[in-house]
Amino acid sequence: MIELIPAIDLIDGKCVRLTKGDYDSKKIYNEDPVAQAKEFEALGFKRLHIVDLDGAKSKHIVNDAVLRAVTSATNLTVDFGGGIKTEEDIRKAFDAGASMVTVGSVAVTHPELCIEWLKTFGAERIILGADVRNGKISINGWKEDSSEDLLPFLKTYIDHGVKNVLCTEISKDGTLAGPAIELYKQLMAAYPEMHLIASGGVSCNEDIKALEAAGIPAVVFGKAYYEGKIKVEGLIC
Repeated sequence: MIELIPAIDLIDGKCVRLTKGDYDSKKIYNEDPVAQAKEFEALGFKRLHIVDLDGAKSKHIVNDAVLRAVTSATNLTVDFGGGIKTEEDIRKAFDAGASMVTVGSVAVTHPELCIEWLKTFGAERIILGADVRNGKISINGWKEDSSEDLLPFLKTYIDHGVKNVLCTEISKDGTLAGPAIELYKQLMAAYPEMHLIASGGVSCNEDIKALEAAGIPAVVFGKAYYEGKIKVEGLIC
């Protein structure tokens, strides 16, 4: 069964969603992320994806106190991303209770550093963030597009032991327009050993079932849940 991972995106300590990464499109869904995390846990979810959007913009972790509050109040397995640029940031996230961290921009700008982190912390605790727009990896809170093509970028890190990859199709994110299933099928065909986490565009239970049918191991969703378009009872057995 596909792994179901609800998301909490943080700005000013509140649960928000953006559209296509545009900070001006911010919509607040819950002012209490701990209460939101408890709600997810009560529904039966085991995993939670937290994104520090303030951190992504500031290029260092900002909302580690919120992360600590969530991990202290729940038994959810939490992965945390946004603004992780240094080993200090990683240690701060782990100290605050994260089980895994997502590293994106640094994997593009300083690959030798990211490869060293894989050795230091273990590949099972590092999720490679591959945020893609027009076939290129985007960095720094999606404000910049790099020259890195998606498939070669993934190969570099898979060759260094990466198993977990979070791939967000930016043009889909927050649009409720359906996920980029063909892209994810292409990635799984190229790297079947990868634990691919699909992100962006999920609008309903049928989208999640379509990803599962396509053999995608995991999915992150946020806006569709907050907008009441996902029926949890139809997902969790």
